[in-house]
Amino acid sequence: MSLRRALRAGGVVVLAGGSFLLGARYGNETPFRRLQAATAVSPVPVVPPLPLTPSEEAKPLLEIGPSRASEIMRYGFPGFDNLRTFEDFVLSYDRKTRTAHWVCEHLTPTSLIYDKSVDRSKCEFRADPSIHKYFQSENTDYRGSGYDRGHLAAAGNHRKTQNSVDQTFLLTNMSPQVGKGFNRDKWNDLERYARKVAKKSLNTYILTGPLYLPRKADDGNKYVRYKVIGANNVAVPTHFFKVILAETSPSNFEMECFVLPNEVIPDSAELSIFYVPLEMIERSGGFLIFDKLPKEKLKKVNGKKVGGFW
Repeated sequence: MSLRRALRAGGVVVLAGGSFLLGARYGNETPFRRLQAATAVSPVPVVPPLPLTPSEEAKPLLEIGPSRASEIMRYGFPGFDNLRTFEDFVLSYDRKTRTAHWVCEHLTPTSLIYDKSVDRSKCEFRADPSIHKYFQSENTDYRGSGYDRGHLAAAGNHRKTQNSVDQTFLLTNMSPQVGKGFNRDKWNDLERYARKVAKKSLNTYILTGPLYLPRKADDGNKYVRYKVIGANNVAVPTHFFKVILAETSPSNFEMECFVLPNEVIPDSAELSIFYVPLEMIERSGGFLIFDKLPKEKLKKVNGKKVGGFW
């Protein structure tokens, strides 16, 4: 049986135990099999054309090199749209929504060692200079919106150098998130959990991104609806996903797949109720995740052994 069929089989049980609760608890429908694209666009002020050559500030971000990118993306690229490579993560940027399609991090116990000279207070949220001005998000888009600039690649994962943590504050790595009750609470809990896994694993690969899921309206039809904020119409995701792939021992991997609604979540909610099958995220996001991982190396998905499904 293929890896993907095995994950489907393993995911059915998890779906009943996790995603159903997500729907019942928060009033959302259970995870959706299909997703229709929708992007709200409104007029914005005309911006003079900019040169397509990278700025001097952007060049260091683009010249980290293909070797590091290949290490981070060892188990497959979900897509190749507007890729940006940083010290320990690779990002694919969506110019329509002004946020990332996905961000992939590669963490090790060594990379997570905190350098005491790193000072987060020196970090500044700023537009990514490697993105054309037409398609950037800006701090003014978030100001007064009621949403936090939520990290996709968590700043706490990248504190080995000042530059590595600074990179996580580029707005290409941000997405509008509900603040209290989500970004500062349950989403932060998930980020801390991912670090805990990474500290005790040989290698950990974390794929994170936004989702725009449909809901059934009163007329019986399903619609993809989401807010946009600021003059640049930055899309506000309905949900966020995070997939953690941990090499727990040489050539043995475990995977955990989470989808959280972008809304206030009670502190009492256990992270495990947000488990979903990998296939749900892939179908909704429109890309495959870690599909280059040899099937025989994956031992557990969402805490359950998958060997019995081969």
